[in-house]
Amino acid sequence: MPEVNFYESKSGKQPIVDFLNSLTGKQAQKIAWVLQLFEEKNIVPKQYFKKLKSTDDIWEIRIIYSGDIFRILGFFESNNIFILTNGFIKKTQKTPFNEIKIAEERKREYIERKKK
Repeated sequence: MPEVNFYESKSGKQPIVDFLNSLTGKQAQKIAWVLQLFEEKNIVPKQYFKKLKSTDDIWEIRIIYSGDIFRILGFFESNNIFILTNGFIKKTQKTPFNEIKIAEERKREYIERKKK
């Protein structure tokens, strides 16, 4: 069961915290429930979690609440640590390319910092 951690920039900002703070209390509560499910279950249902194709091992946590579709992207640092990089409200069929690029860039930067 993976532990969920938030990506933190060099300056100490946590984009996921900013994203969660931009939501209503009920929206953030639903996202927290899905993240807890992710941490506690050995197998997370596909409706909540999937690997994005043609990416640098970026995964998507999927949340639907009151007609809104939320996505949180991230990557596995190890088998039991999952780093959340960015979140957004999905308005199109496909995951926006720029959001995937943000996740990939934060992953690269995170791994480089860990090596030092």
